[in-house]
Amino acid sequence: MFDDNGSFLLAMLEFFLFFAWIMILFWVFGDIFRSRDLGGGGKTFWVLFVILLPWLGVLVYLLVRGKGMHERQLEQAKELQAAQVEYIKSVAGSGGTSASDQIASAKSLLDSGAITQAEFDALKAKALA
Repeated sequence: MFDDNGSFLLAMLEFFLFFAWIMILFWVFGDIFRSRDLGGGGKTFWVLFVILLPWLGVLVYLLVRGKGMHERQLEQAKELQAAQVEYIKSVAGSGGTSASDQIASAKSLLDSGAITQAEFDALKAKALA
């Protein structure tokens, strides 16, 4: 298959360029569809440009819209982090009750005789911590 070292190195270079193009293509498509400032027509134009002229399309996209790619990626990461924090608070259950609510419910348990004074003090200390 390879006649000499030169053909092997050329094949390696071609493989590297193809792999690099695939990776850039995924980044560019992700950014095109993540972008909120582009309308449907703009997204269609960029997708067709990248598909019809592959190397030129991704390079022009990186030159024209490359600066905003990082900003859009950070914005999406912040949104995902906020959604994760919201989910964790909703699942944890204690995020919705305040310390005064916990102390009031412990006091009602103490008044009803369900817990002792020592248990109430422990719940109160935990709520205030």
